[in-house]
Amino acid sequence: MSTSYSPRDIDVVLRDGASVRIRAAKPTDEAAILAFLSGLSDESRRLRFRSKATDLKATARNWSGVEECSDCCVLAVHGPDVVGQASYDRTAEDRAEVGFTVADAYQGRGLGTLLLKRLAEAADADGVAVFEAAVLAENNRMIEVFRESGFSVTMKSEPGLVRVQFPTSITPEAQARFEAREQISAMNAVRGMLAPRSVAVIGAGRKRKTIGGEVFHNLMDGGFNGPVYPVNPSAEVVQSVHAYKSILDIPGPVDLAVIVVPAKLVMAAAKECAQKGVHGMVVITAGFAETGPAGREMQRELMGIARESGMRVIGPNCMGVINTHDDVRMNATFSPNAPLQGNVGFLSQSGALGLAVIEYANTLNLGLSTFISVGNKADLSGNDFIQYWAEDPATDVIALYLESLGNPRKFARITRRVGRHKPILAVKSGRSSAGARATSSHTGALLGASDVTVDALFKQAGVIRTDTLGEFFDVATLLANQPRPKGNRVAILTNGGGPGILCADACEADGMIVPQVPDDIKAKLAEFLPADAGLNNPVDMIAAAPGESYRKALKLLADWDGIDAIIILYVPVLVTNSEEIAAGVRAACLEIDREIPMLSVFLSSKGTPDTLKTEGLSIPSYPFPEDAARALAHAVRYGIWAETPEGVVPRYANIRESEGKALIADVLASLQKAGNEKSRWLLPDEVAKLLGCYGVPMAAWRLAATPEEAGAAAAEIGGKVALKGVAPKLIHKTEAKAVVLNLSGAAEVKQAAVEMAARIAAQGTTVEKFFVQQMVPSGGVEMLVGVVNDALFGPVVACGAGGTAVEVLKDVKVRITPLTDRDAHEMVTSLRTFPLLDGFRGAPKCDVAGLEELLLRIAAMVERHPEIAEMDCNPVIVRPEGAVIVDARIRIEASQE
Repeated sequence: MSTSYSPRDIDVVLRDGASVRIRAAKPTDEAAILAFLSGLSDESRRLRFRSKATDLKATARNWSGVEECSDCCVLAVHGPDVVGQASYDRTAEDRAEVGFTVADAYQGRGLGTLLLKRLAEAADADGVAVFEAAVLAENNRMIEVFRESGFSVTMKSEPGLVRVQFPTSITPEAQARFEAREQISAMNAVRGMLAPRSVAVIGAGRKRKTIGGEVFHNLMDGGFNGPVYPVNPSAEVVQSVHAYKSILDIPGPVDLAVIVVPAKLVMAAAKECAQKGVHGMVVITAGFAETGPAGREMQRELMGIARESGMRVIGPNCMGVINTHDDVRMNATFSPNAPLQGNVGFLSQSGALGLAVIEYANTLNLGLSTFISVGNKADLSGNDFIQYWAEDPATDVIALYLESLGNPRKFARITRRVGRHKPILAVKSGRSSAGARATSSHTGALLGASDVTVDALFKQAGVIRTDTLGEFFDVATLLANQPRPKGNRVAILTNGGGPGILCADACEADGMIVPQVPDDIKAKLAEFLPADAGLNNPVDMIAAAPGESYRKALKLLADWDGIDAIIILYVPVLVTNSEEIAAGVRAACLEIDREIPMLSVFLSSKGTPDTLKTEGLSIPSYPFPEDAARALAHAVRYGIWAETPEGVVPRYANIRESEGKALIADVLASLQKAGNEKSRWLLPDEVAKLLGCYGVPMAAWRLAATPEEAGAAAAEIGGKVALKGVAPKLIHKTEAKAVVLNLSGAAEVKQAAVEMAARIAAQGTTVEKFFVQQMVPSGGVEMLVGVVNDALFGPVVACGAGGTAVEVLKDVKVRITPLTDRDAHEMVTSLRTFPLLDGFRGAPKCDVAGLEELLLRIAAMVERHPEIAEMDCNPVIVRPEGAVIVDARIRIEASQE
């Protein structure tokens, strides 16, 4: 191919849930492209080429690159067959003519839009800013694809033609449309797996206590609403049901196949499923990618079979799936326990944990809408199921146990959208720093533990992360049974002072407010409570308080508009029993009109009374006050996140992206010329130029080759200056004594440069140049802004307390790009040292908005240049007059894209 950009292969999902692969065309595709072109209807060829007399062989040679080829050509392939094509040819340096073709059988399924998006991404990376097309006026399908793409399309009609033009950069509007289409595709793919009309169990066992036997038994025992076919070549009958030697022998259609045969037999079973026309497979069998290189190769072979036939896959190495909906009632797992029907969608990456989850959820009376064990996530992953649950009316809460994030940026994008309407809980294992990346910058040291990045992603996306499974279930039970809290003000009702105080302390320690009870409510409480009752918050009704007092007090507190939630505590005493108290609480809840979350704590070995766990009213109960407070705090933080308006990713008009790309291209060319170098730190003048392309403010500077030139530069800048040595190994200049501050005049700077060169030479390093920079006036706050480009998460932006003690203070906040204005504001204002920026002890307030804009501009820069591997701006001086970078380092590395 002659293009300077070769798009990587990606798998995409069509509107109906089927999948195809989009990849760059290559010379070996000539025959397949010719077959594709020959298979088009006469009308499709006429509309694409504006003529029926097209030379198909020449076109195939052109698209495949055998002869003179397009600047970029991508193909959509399904197995060995080409089913779609898109290409562009430059008409000018930054403009190109675009065209695409879709096989007749794939038209109307969203493939044209996906090809156009992929081609636009390639063109944007290749320096093509504008696409043009000349379309026959009657080619309604192609015109509609352009019009509905979300790009800023302009159309001009001419006799018999429509001329189309649009920018290749993907706007937020276009991205939103692509995401909406992606969601529809994911929903359709998952729906086919969770609501099949028929199921075959390949490897169904004649006896219980085997995985194949239990899966088949659970499907039958659960009352699946459709035929269940046992497939077992060694049995005529399986658990009293006629069995089939092969799935091919089943007389009717099969939507879903559950595979529980040994790993060496899975490929043959998958091929038969493809031949049968099965829509999806749940591969419970282990022995694939989780076992090492040989297993990974087997998994690739399995997915090759699935993709060739359009089958979707859950697993392998999973424990199956469950859908409790009355219209489905499918338990395709080997779990010994069936879950209760409920409103929680649960996904687990651990099969063993999944078994325990079902059993424990039942003890909590926590019902599931669906249960998914994804195993190795070879195909369908958590991202697909979250998009399904977003629109599933049976699911109100999404709960995830995660061991890894395959596509964190996509996960963040999806959860941000879904979390606005449905809470998403996650337990993510792997909090240790054992996998810390090796790095030489302050920012890299601060972000060394990958869990810091996971935490940042979850906070941005509104995902509720819990530290333990117990806490996970505490929060899930609350959100599944109670309304979302609308604020952080809590009333505590108790019959014991000690537990009430513990609960109040826990609430306030977790960021909630326990407000004073107003006088009018105190007066009403005093009408039926004893004289020695405590009427403040917590409301302590004393030990002998009966159920009727709980009922009256709860009604009064629920009418108080100064609170957002109520925690009810009960300590067992001789004169009352928990059932009486629960009856009073239940009666109050049935009489209260307001939607307000309530939590209970019954400090009793008998646990929660059944009265509070009946259908239509389920008040979550916890063993200790601190547990209730912690669960409520998670729900409160989520509620605040969901109610806060979404931020906006700013689009700056005064950036010079092309200039930045050219600078980085020159650096990469120098690395290529060096041969053995894969990355390097930019020189100070290169750093300043790149920052300047994005309007990032930096203190005035000059680069000097000699001490004499350094003196002259200082005189040109004027006032006090800083002198810094420049050499490849001088990363932390302060420790190396390669920085001298507050110098004045040419003579003083020249002398300091001579002494610095000698000092650094004694350390075994040669100072190559001198960086002379204007001293920023005193009175500002030193901050750090940095970036690490994570292989999975992409650019990770950090902001925190700066200066030489940055790694000691470790006061830093982290976010994943793209960064919204809300993200930048929260990063700055949530720092422990934020008061220093906000006029601490009468000092003038610093320009916080200027610091936030600096963060946003740096985020925009690293989003556009994936070659920026690491970046440190330390210190960034923030003063009332603005924020300015004093020292910055940027490491460039060839992009893996």
